[in-house]
Amino acid sequence: MQMIQQGTTFHLSITGLRVKPGLLNRIRFQYHAVRSYRQAQKADGLLHVAVRRVNGVEHTVTAWRDREAMLAFVRSGRHLRAMKVFHHIATGATFGFTTDHLPDWQDIHALWKERGVAYRRG
Repeated sequence: MQMIQQGTTFHLSITGLRVKPGLLNRIRFQYHAVRSYRQAQKADGLLHVAVRRVNGVEHTVTAWRDREAMLAFVRSGRHLRAMKVFHHIATGATFGFTTDHLPDWQDIHALWKERGVAYRRG
């Protein structure tokens, strides 16, 4: 993982998921989340990755060299497998934008609520 240098613009992706009720859904979510996180940590073009629960929403924030690097990650490996089962275990939204700074967690959650685009089953 590279470091974000001050003054550098990058693509920031914010995802928020609410796990559907039930122990099995929580277990399946954790299974896919951990594997996707590990994949992200090794992904080409990743500058930053962090996860946190805010107001009951499981957030992942990633910063990428550019949008193309993010899309390459999203469309591959364990993350792709997780997306294929997502609608069974959670609901949520995501969005991304170009920026030059990492927002704090309260701003991340507020941005997600305001601008997140709900997932639709493919």
